[in-house]
Amino acid sequence: MNKQKNKLFIYCISSILLLSQTSCKKNFINPGAATDAQVFSSQQGLTGVAVGLQRVYTAGRGSSLYNRISLDGLLTNQLIVLNQGNTSEYQLQLGAGSVDGTNTILGGLWTTSNKIIYDADKIITSAAVLGDKSYGSGLIGYATIFEALALGDLAMFWEKVPANIGQGVTFVDRVQGFTKANTAIDNALAAINANAISASFLANIPAGIDIVNTLHALKARYSLFIGNYTQALAEANLVNLAVKSTFNFTTVNLNPIFETATSTNNVTAIADRNQGLPLGLQPDAGDKRIPFYDTTAYASKIRGFDSASTSARPIYLPGEITLIKAEAYARIATPDLVNALIELNKVVTKQPAADPFGVGAGLPPLVGLTQQQILDQIYKNRAIELFMSGLRLEDMRRFGRPTTERKRNLLPYPFLERDNNPNTPPDPSF
Repeated sequence: MNKQKNKLFIYCISSILLLSQTSCKKNFINPGAATDAQVFSSQQGLTGVAVGLQRVYTAGRGSSLYNRISLDGLLTNQLIVLNQGNTSEYQLQLGAGSVDGTNTILGGLWTTSNKIIYDADKIITSAAVLGDKSYGSGLIGYATIFEALALGDLAMFWEKVPANIGQGVTFVDRVQGFTKANTAIDNALAAINANAISASFLANIPAGIDIVNTLHALKARYSLFIGNYTQALAEANLVNLAVKSTFNFTTVNLNPIFETATSTNNVTAIADRNQGLPLGLQPDAGDKRIPFYDTTAYASKIRGFDSASTSARPIYLPGEITLIKAEAYARIATPDLVNALIELNKVVTKQPAADPFGVGAGLPPLVGLTQQQILDQIYKNRAIELFMSGLRLEDMRRFGRPTTERKRNLLPYPFLERDNNPNTPPDPSF
């Protein structure tokens, strides 16, 4: 192993150890690791750290992906706990005051998100001054995907988010978290437009992620969340719906939901075939998305994108992008209900074979709906189409769903943050 590889190996091992020990002082400096100058000064070093972002986001029960889906699924009645010995999951199922700053799932998502933002910022800054601008633009785009996801995850679950990374940081409203994610995406797209991503960079990262489409999809998502419907529509129209963008898994790096829940039948399970939806919004008879996501063959009932150890997970679904268009048309200053219904019906009538991932309702088209009825159907179809995606709690708040349909509105702050940062805001009451 040459000197540079040694340094990169030491940095990666130190990062993993650091992630397991970090309080949210958000001070991620480890004196035993290679220095920033050593790791962040070369394409090889930067690529190693960038690939590490994907691992932190997706690998195992401690990953952002597992924690985000579990938090959202349990708080919105998509999932139930099979074994109450899984204490953190059971606290989330109970909800309300049973969820506090000791919960390891919320604490894990908080820590991994801040770690990803910290490393992504350093990658982006360093990549901008690389001599190979096309390789650098790839690094910027790839790292920005994980930074945007991390910022979005914090903003979806907490009322306030850290304004930056460091000790004693202040907090800003969660809407600013989504806005910051969009700003980072704009900068990444500008870098890519100036210098197209090189094939050599793409050969050095895990297969599956389409960088440009994913950046546009995430910007469409977060623009919708902050109520910028014109921007959400424009970004959604830039996403190629025929192109998949996925987190891929192997027999070494397993799908975390399968590894923890599907394969064990001892942690969480799908609550019921109504996917946690109330009367009036429950799936229609014959909706082909239900057997896609749900099975009665085993206790967890989890199928869909978590049915095998190597099942890939989409970063976004084509149906999400189409429903963003529908909602944007329905909510813009002068609502365009004709186009809103056209986009909604693309999802309602889509056959599984017409979707790149096989997600299709295959139902008759909806007709003659008012604006409120269209919005109700958009919420319903987002819930079904995007089942176990980690997005429903945000949707419940945006669509003004009754609080009785969820276990909490926003999360308390982890004690590891409160104990080390006097600027930590008060916990929300629910």
